[in-house]
Amino acid sequence: MGKYQLAVDVGGTFTDVFIFDEETKEISVTKVSSTPHNPAEGILTGVSQSNVSTKDIHLFSHGTTVGLNALITRRLPKTALVTTKGFRDVPEIRRGTKLDLWDAYDDVAPPYIKRRDRFELAERVDYNGNILRTVDEQEARGLARLLKKRGVQSIAVCFMNAYANGANELKVKEILQQELPDVYICTSSETLPEIFEHERMSTTIVNAVLGPILSTYIKNLKEEMRDKGYEGDVLVLHSGGGVMTSETVPKYAARLASSGIAAGAIASSYIAKLCGFPHAIGLDMGGTSTDISLMYNENLRITKDWYIEYGYPIGFPSIEILSIGAGGGSLAWIDEGGSLRNGPQSAGAAPGPACYMKGGQEPTNTDANLYLGRLNSKLLSGKMTLNKQASEQVIEQSIGRTFNLSTAEAADSILKVANANMCDALRLISIRRGYDPRDFALVVFGGAGALHGAYLAKEMEIPTVIVPPFPGITSAMGCLLVDVRHDISKTYLVNAADVTADQLDREFVAMELEAQALLASEGIAQDEMRLIRYLDMRYSGQWRSLEVAMSRPIHSLDQALDRFHQEHQREFAFSNREQSVEIYGLRVEAIGLVPKPALPRYEPEGLFSDALVEHRDVYFEEAGGFTRTPVYNRERIPVLSRFSGPAIVEQMDSTTVIPPGFDAAVDEYKNMILTHRRAE
Repeated sequence: MGKYQLAVDVGGTFTDVFIFDEETKEISVTKVSSTPHNPAEGILTGVSQSNVSTKDIHLFSHGTTVGLNALITRRLPKTALVTTKGFRDVPEIRRGTKLDLWDAYDDVAPPYIKRRDRFELAERVDYNGNILRTVDEQEARGLARLLKKRGVQSIAVCFMNAYANGANELKVKEILQQELPDVYICTSSETLPEIFEHERMSTTIVNAVLGPILSTYIKNLKEEMRDKGYEGDVLVLHSGGGVMTSETVPKYAARLASSGIAAGAIASSYIAKLCGFPHAIGLDMGGTSTDISLMYNENLRITKDWYIEYGYPIGFPSIEILSIGAGGGSLAWIDEGGSLRNGPQSAGAAPGPACYMKGGQEPTNTDANLYLGRLNSKLLSGKMTLNKQASEQVIEQSIGRTFNLSTAEAADSILKVANANMCDALRLISIRRGYDPRDFALVVFGGAGALHGAYLAKEMEIPTVIVPPFPGITSAMGCLLVDVRHDISKTYLVNAADVTADQLDREFVAMELEAQALLASEGIAQDEMRLIRYLDMRYSGQWRSLEVAMSRPIHSLDQALDRFHQEHQREFAFSNREQSVEIYGLRVEAIGLVPKPALPRYEPEGLFSDALVEHRDVYFEEAGGFTRTPVYNRERIPVLSRFSGPAIVEQMDSTTVIPPGFDAAVDEYKNMILTHRRAE
């Protein structure tokens, strides 16, 4: 058995590698360029640069953007949809809504499957699951021959009311598999057996278009890792906050549509709990976007209302993450009304910010931070050099002259607008959901999160900011902090007063048997399985539902009803215990425990004064302008150290800004905790 746990976050620009030595408890990190043509190449390059033999790896878990990029770029296999006669245009009709309701020219993206590739079969199942008309076998075989002529690589089968009885779907799947043995086929009753045809069909279609891509990707990665000596399974992080083995990736490919994004939320919640905070907001600020998540009572918020492109929902439970176009490469620009804006347009990796000297001609947040002295001109331990003069030139020409501001004031204004955008997003995920941000800690990570974190906390009156030991690699670490997880769900419409605890218990037991079989197929031992029950509930007449946990076995529904009323009061500032409650659906969360790293505690070593690298002029408006500020090397700061701002803390993967009025402390896990004196 190997002694290393390997976690990798494969991004569009960089591949981040996090390695944990189970024997010495040492952590090593590496950042290499991604290789979109073959993501495994970037992974293996990162492992080789970390000087760890692949043969010595005990556990390998990773997050990937392969599915996300495929949906965004529409580089998808030729896929067909087979549905009930008369329902061919459900993907086109959708819900009849638009992302911007008032923009008549803003069209929803076209469906992933074109109309000419959507086919109908005569069949009918009623709402109770009774089969009114079976599928004609000859008609189905004729369709199979037509699909073969068209060179279809994947097929989604979605019949109306198949959530109540999937027999017709399974019959068609069997026929198609006989005629087209090499084609990927998935059905809605196996993928997401829930009511509402659009959401179920959309999820099944996404599953179908991603199935062949991710099956090939995971197969190739597993083979390449095995050729290098790794004998374990390849775990892949999915949107629900768990991992899947390579065996189940093809069945639930749609869950990997936001694989990499979930890793950061998981890591931020783990770090917050490590620091003693049950409520936390995670803020992952990278080069082009900022991803925000929320943990309350040590649980991340879960949603089933998410998508990659608006109009095409993915119905699997997912960690709720709010993404906005605010990153280090976000462009500062002036709108038609003469106001300063920031993002969502980004300079990206190419040409990048002006200071990269790759052709960028517009100011970015990175340019502003560099000119104000908050960023060093040498990044990634000296591997990357930034040109401060180029930043000064574009800031002055684009912003300074327009608003008659000094270059420093213009750069500070750019960052203020960026911070305001992120504060708006923080309000959406906290205040709008019924949470008071003053009760939370803010965990900032990503390459740029620690540059802005203190100012965001000050504006939002969040008392504590946590900067993880490796902010730029935090998402990769998140891949090692999760278990194998699956969600088994079904629609179950009944008034809570008309069902008994025994009836619900029988339904849950049947779902749990399916969940246990799925975990067992992935090599999870019985004593490593954990099953958690949830009820979707709503007031009679409502459209939306809230999910509450249930006991095993169920003794009474009273506790669940009480919890539902409490959650409804918190989320919507309203509850009515006299109103009848309806059960909408059932869900079983199936967890298979996997080994996780026990992050080490450190003892103080060395002197704090040894961490001082230099003093440089850094702009702080609250201090009256450019201020002589100490710059520290984070790797040399002893644990349990305490110091005050203004200060700059630099490390290989990120830079932390500690403004005047903030105090900093390093805990025994090397997390840096900032507190605002006024908030204290």
